[in-house]
Amino acid sequence: MKIKKMFLSLFLSLSLCVTPSFAESLFFSEEPIQDGLNVFEVSATFADIYQKLDSVNWAGKNINIAIESLEKLNTNAHIAATDERIVLVWKDAIIANYPRPAKGDWNSFGEITTALILKLRANDSVLHNASESEMYQMVVDSLMRGIDENGRYIFSRKAEVEEDGRILTSVGLEGARDSKGNYRITGVYKDSPADNAGIREGDLISKIDGKFVSQMSDAELASVMSGFNSGTSKLKLLTPAGNKDVVLRRATIILADADVVHRSNPETGGILEIVIHKISDNSAAIVNEALAKYTDISGVVLDLRAAGGDDERAAAKLAGLFIGQKPVLRIVETAKDELEVVPGGDAVTDVPVVVLLSDTTRGTAEAVAAAFYENERGVLVGTPTAGDARIATRIDLNNGGALEVMNKSIKTGNGGNLDGRGVFPIVCLSNIRSASQQNAFFLNVINNNFNAQDFNQNSEINLDDVKRGCPVITSGTDEDALAYAVSAKILTDKKVYNRLVAE
Repeated sequence: MKIKKMFLSLFLSLSLCVTPSFAESLFFSEEPIQDGLNVFEVSATFADIYQKLDSVNWAGKNINIAIESLEKLNTNAHIAATDERIVLVWKDAIIANYPRPAKGDWNSFGEITTALILKLRANDSVLHNASESEMYQMVVDSLMRGIDENGRYIFSRKAEVEEDGRILTSVGLEGARDSKGNYRITGVYKDSPADNAGIREGDLISKIDGKFVSQMSDAELASVMSGFNSGTSKLKLLTPAGNKDVVLRRATIILADADVVHRSNPETGGILEIVIHKISDNSAAIVNEALAKYTDISGVVLDLRAAGGDDERAAAKLAGLFIGQKPVLRIVETAKDELEVVPGGDAVTDVPVVVLLSDTTRGTAEAVAAAFYENERGVLVGTPTAGDARIATRIDLNNGGALEVMNKSIKTGNGGNLDGRGVFPIVCLSNIRSASQQNAFFLNVINNNFNAQDFNQNSEINLDDVKRGCPVITSGTDEDALAYAVSAKILTDKKVYNRLVAE
């Protein structure tokens, strides 16, 4: 690796220049490729990153912290960025020492970052063997964690494909080995190759490409199920209808942001169960379509237990389908500035709603849950949410990638705090897990003897105490069955629903 040495004369360091001069390049123009990287392109990318992070005021941090965060790439590295120097120490030895560039000299900061990366690659085999896309992901993720622990770097998919032509694909099924070593299918992705081939949950795969699954290693099995680019395998299935041979080709799997299940009932119209994976325009459209299709339903279970999101407009669209033109959330960028987000359209349904919550409900999903609560539009059931209510500023980069800095917090539509606090259920599932507990609970509600405390109204509560009193349910299967049973009871008993909404 050839890097020019930079010398600062004593005269220049003592001179009274109003505008500091920018440093000359660290690299030789006739040697652009070093360790497989185009140092000028890499430097330009980091210069772009630093300049654009500066436009959002470093999310409350500064460029020193960003550069020093590169030491997170390896525990043997330590970086110190002062007002005068930028120094990289590997174990006990100084392996890089550069004068700090002038303020706003983003090109020089970019070159120093590239030089640090080259030094780290020379000492770190993992970083050295990484492709360019992997290198960017590792380095910029490290840098972003210094600025914002929830920030991230999104590498350009187009650039990644052009670099190594790889796209992750899957046959679209999940499963586990049984006691005999065969592969029992436990789930099939909708519209995946496996789904289109008629494979169903419970089917058993006994052979793949003529080889018994029991004789295949876990790595061999995994390579069939997913990998880079397409691949074809012949499977022998044992199904309830008999043996079946299926040929599957891996393909890119696109997962929907929401799933809808209509549990029909001839008398009541049934219940619409909507599972939200991500608060997005797509999930709002899916919910809108489902509500338009099933107009005779008696209630909706809106499952936000695994939902997240950082799109405030999508959150307004989704919540607006149920609450209409009322404030859904507020975005806080500074201590003085709050932006109120209100849906643009009227509600499309007035049926009763149960909103399911858990500790993995986060981001704008927490704001949606709070909107149902504040507008008395649904009953909150489950366990306390994550209290991780922040949304990102997306910064597009010149290389086609982007940065996401989680520098905006979210409040409820009425101005209540969400970030660091969360939303609390009115009905805590973990306290009514048995049938006898559920019967006693609903009897108390009907008899107007429901004395549960609404922690959403108390700003002085101890969050740890609340979470200990309403703990996370560790078994997903148990939680699913319990959540639906309790939700169905609430939605099919008007007296119970009305009293819980009024709490």
